[in-house]
Amino acid sequence: MEISTRSTTPLNTSKTLATSKLTSSFVMVISREMKSFWKYYSGQEVAPVPTIFIGGNNEASNYLWELYYGGWAAPNIYFLGYAVVVKFGNIRIDGLSGIYNARNYCLGHHEMPPYNDNTIRSVYHVREYDVHKLMLLEKLIDIFLSHDWPLSITDYGNWQQLVCCKKTFQSKELLESNLLLSCSKNSDHRIGFRLTCTANSPLLLNMKRVVE
Repeated sequence: MEISTRSTTPLNTSKTLATSKLTSSFVMVISREMKSFWKYYSGQEVAPVPTIFIGGNNEASNYLWELYYGGWAAPNIYFLGYAVVVKFGNIRIDGLSGIYNARNYCLGHHEMPPYNDNTIRSVYHVREYDVHKLMLLEKLIDIFLSHDWPLSITDYGNWQQLVCCKKTFQSKELLESNLLLSCSKNSDHRIGFRLTCTANSPLLLNMKRVVE
């Protein structure tokens, strides 16, 4: 799939519709606040440069599911999809949305809105089906995006401090159980990025900077 630097404007939306997406995001109720992204979502504001992002665990899953194979989430803001390769100029980019969870990894995508307390979590869990699609790629990838850290990436930093700051990891072994294994191990990538998207301040891939 090749994407251009121009996006098509999505269907007319409103702040009310955008706010309704919060109920499909796994975010503590006390933390649910629309902020200003609805202006981009509705087309009132336009991102100044082409921007690509992947899903993590705090996005509006019902909206991203409508773009399973990728698509324009807002003018000039492109959702890469759940396991998709795109070409931006001469750069090949692939990505895997979601986070790993052993209980749901071998299951198919079965969640449907409105989500309950279980499916609002499982809907963003990575599936083996999607991982295998990326493992079948034959051409070289320039950039790989994932929400989970690539395997062994912690060997290049101070993992002891990370374990100390994030108590849920407790040890390097538990930390490594949260790392992305299959795609990074079986694909020949020249560059690897890990971008985390949070509910209030997503870190997005600015394509203008990459191309330059």
